[in-house]
Amino acid sequence: MIYFVGAGSGAVDLITVRGQRLLQQADVIIYAGSLVNPMLLEEKKPDCEVFNSAKMTLEEVIQVMKEADQQGKMTVRLHTGDPSIYGAVREQMDCLDQAGIPYESCPGVSSFCGAAAALNLEYTLPDVSQSVIITRMAGRTPVPEKEEIAEFAAHQATMVIFLSAGMLEELAERLTAGGYQADTPAALVYKATWPDEKTCVCTVGTLAETGRTQGISKTALVIVGDAVTHSHYRRSDLYHPDFETEFRKPSGSR
Repeated sequence: MIYFVGAGSGAVDLITVRGQRLLQQADVIIYAGSLVNPMLLEEKKPDCEVFNSAKMTLEEVIQVMKEADQQGKMTVRLHTGDPSIYGAVREQMDCLDQAGIPYESCPGVSSFCGAAAALNLEYTLPDVSQSVIITRMAGRTPVPEKEEIAEFAAHQATMVIFLSAGMLEELAERLTAGGYQADTPAALVYKATWPDEKTCVCTVGTLAETGRTQGISKTALVIVGDAVTHSHYRRSDLYHPDFETEFRKPSGSR
């Protein structure tokens, strides 16, 4: 059996209990060495085989999985954050389907959740934003034309932009082209939940300058929208005394 496990956003104790248990039981671990906190490997068994996928091709990763399966071994494929977001897991699963090898997924804490925690941020504030767009700039990996940054920016929803910290000037241009004003709140979160985490609140217009002055050009998320400064939002109805729920009557009707 192959288990795709989310390692979490960085801090060792942010892996799930299920993910930790799978690591402890694994006979083989293939981990994303360039991104996953190596301290997580301290959970492994003494005789567990470990492979760093940062130095491997897809074909090499699949071959390790196949050999482990043939030997009746359990494999953990350890991905950073949550494997479902920019994890390149579907191509691995398709290969396993073709080989008739069973697999399961164990979710993890994504860095976009870790970044919100670092800023004590709520992405979905009433009357400010009720939607979160997770996207990236086109780089060596293109994005569909309909998902270009400016197209999404036109919605004025909260945006969380992955894999784009090295293109902040161009990113700011595309955000303003889509409708964000230069003074729209923004934030750079470097290595969310890691010991060397750094957060920088700025604006769309000062994104590139902030990245330069803070030395941030990779391993960072960009968050854009009025939710960043959590101002001018309306109180949630859910806990309002006049709001009726299945579990609580309005205060005036008691």
